[in-house]
Amino acid sequence: MRILQVNKFHYPRGGADKYYLELGEALEKAGHKVAYFSMRHPKNIPSSWDRYFVSRLSFNEGGIKDKLKAPGRIIYSLEAKSKFKKLVLDFKPDIIHIHNIYHQLSPSILDVAKKYKIPVVMHLHDYKLICPNYQLFCRGQICEACKKDKYFNCVYRRCFKNSLSQSLLAALEMTIHHKWLKIYKKNISLFIAPSNFMKNKVVEYGWDEKKIRVVYNSFSASLSASQEELRSKKEGDYLFYFGRLSLEKGLSALIKAATLSKQNLKIAGVGPCYEDLKKLAISLNAPVEFLGFKTGDRLKKLIMEARAVVLPSIWYENMPLSLLEALSLKTIVIASLQGGMPEIIKPGYNGFLFEAGNVNDLATKIKELSNYNLKKMRENAYLSVSNLNAENNLNEVMGVYQELI
Repeated sequence: MRILQVNKFHYPRGGADKYYLELGEALEKAGHKVAYFSMRHPKNIPSSWDRYFVSRLSFNEGGIKDKLKAPGRIIYSLEAKSKFKKLVLDFKPDIIHIHNIYHQLSPSILDVAKKYKIPVVMHLHDYKLICPNYQLFCRGQICEACKKDKYFNCVYRRCFKNSLSQSLLAALEMTIHHKWLKIYKKNISLFIAPSNFMKNKVVEYGWDEKKIRVVYNSFSASLSASQEELRSKKEGDYLFYFGRLSLEKGLSALIKAATLSKQNLKIAGVGPCYEDLKKLAISLNAPVEFLGFKTGDRLKKLIMEARAVVLPSIWYENMPLSLLEALSLKTIVIASLQGGMPEIIKPGYNGFLFEAGNVNDLATKIKELSNYNLKKMRENAYLSVSNLNAENNLNEVMGVYQELI
């Protein structure tokens, strides 16, 4: 099969980009012909297809030139459409699988797919299909003010980076794409949701349930461990969080709960809340160690030796790779009752669930670790995601492709 994979970043910037790259690699190893369409970037993984990639446009670091070009690129990129058309004509794909195309690529490429009658699958890695700021989260809490196409609420609440101009542009983008052109509804053949929660939430916002297939993410092969490593793993005396240090991740509640339960906590990651979290930890005299960004074997060791990984998100987590990676390394997970995480975590079996943002509830769950057979729970953790491997994920995705072809 000839498959065209599309994503705005061609390097592992986040979980969605990591999945896109690993899926492409798995498809190639399975004998399929795979082409890629993305944006040029100095961090990109080398690709023989980069001659088709669109020019780089930075919304966060760019100067006045990028800011002037931003509206056209976001709403309907003629450059992306032209280069995508050339790639489609040269590669002749049987199917197109798009991941995150918002802003840097735009949905202009969907008109090319429609013109040449190529089926399109879209992976829902976040909530951008129904929310201007991707997250259904604003000013520290869940926000669904834009339901029923009320995108003006994005401007009123300045929910996109607390910027009036960026919120206005995001609201305009959603209005044009979804309310006027309906470019996604008309041109996407099937959607893949990585959790039942994502599927149900999108359907709640008016999308056709019949066009959505649930395919859970797989844990990353880059953090996999051999059976010998898993058998010989040691348990440390600390809780562990790894990921982005941002407001929606609920880390202030975790630091407070670690202080209440007198449990050592290690945090690996970077993000906009780093300084505030560090000040909070100092003010509480919390038993917290900030490790900075970690990856590879060092990160794997930290996960494997943790007493438990804690994912205290206060937004609707979809199906985070950190959840699956921790469980696949036989590490118990304490997660908030948010998004798709309760679909995987079974209290007392492979982890615990707590009310998002509730410090006392989280502290209680941390203390309850001592009341359980943790060795058995670690085995259960591995068993609960053993089928969510790259091979099974590939087979399920291929099933979606075959459904269209």
